[in-house]
Amino acid sequence: MAEITTSLVKELRERTGLGMMDCKKALQAADGDIEKAIEDLRKESGLKAAKKAGRTAAEGIVLTKIAENGSYGVVIEVNSETDFAARNDTFVDFANTVLETVFSKKEPNVDTLLAAGLEQERLALIQNIGENISVRRATLVEAKDSTVGSYVHSNNKIAVLVALKGGDEELAKDVAMHVAAVSPMVVQAEDVPAEVLSKESEIYTAQAAESGKPADIVEKMVSGRLRKFVEEVSLMDQAFVKDPDVKIGKLVKDAGAEIISFIRYEVGEGIEKKKEDFAAEVAAQLKGNE
Repeated sequence: MAEITTSLVKELRERTGLGMMDCKKALQAADGDIEKAIEDLRKESGLKAAKKAGRTAAEGIVLTKIAENGSYGVVIEVNSETDFAARNDTFVDFANTVLETVFSKKEPNVDTLLAAGLEQERLALIQNIGENISVRRATLVEAKDSTVGSYVHSNNKIAVLVALKGGDEELAKDVAMHVAAVSPMVVQAEDVPAEVLSKESEIYTAQAAESGKPADIVEKMVSGRLRKFVEEVSLMDQAFVKDPDVKIGKLVKDAGAEIISFIRYEVGEGIEKKKEDFAAEVAAQLKGNE
């Protein structure tokens, strides 16, 4: 059995990005042959990636890119298991590769993107970082007689694309910033889905009925609450975050513009995060290194 020196382990670690224990085990299995160890690790990477694929990836980053002429824009979300991994330079590089691929190909379908070559990079990143990595979603917004603008919150946890007809880049950014902060449901009141209104009406009716007031009064109470709800979730009816005295509708109208659509991404939204205590997490990691 060849001697597995610290310098040999260090070299393999630098060449693969894997942990010290993984490198030492690989070298022992390859009898100190670093090239064979690398080959064996590459063969195992798919298996290791598959094992990690069942773990919840609810952290990560969102990114946007807009064409120079504002004719289209894209937004993506790439997830990791921990926020620490999401700040890893290799992870960020991969996320930017995904962004550039979606942007250049105008292809937001994740399965198509992965099949076109990104899957191998994703698996290599899983092997490198040691966490499940997921390209969760991507959206392409093309401007037809309009302009696309964007805003990304400084920590890359919230990203917004806004399509405006008229206006300018500064207005689009202001509206996108507002959407990031307030998270409206729809552009205009009439866009609120009927099923949402029905559900809210049921809730308000049940609440109002407990007041013991006459049916006609209850009806007026429900109608008033629904009206307020619709105003709160409709972008055009919301008070602008940078100037609460001005509603978004007036802001864009005064600029001779119209909001066509918006897309808002927030990292991990809708993903049920698995809760583990710290001691259990450390124990699991130690067991994995045995």
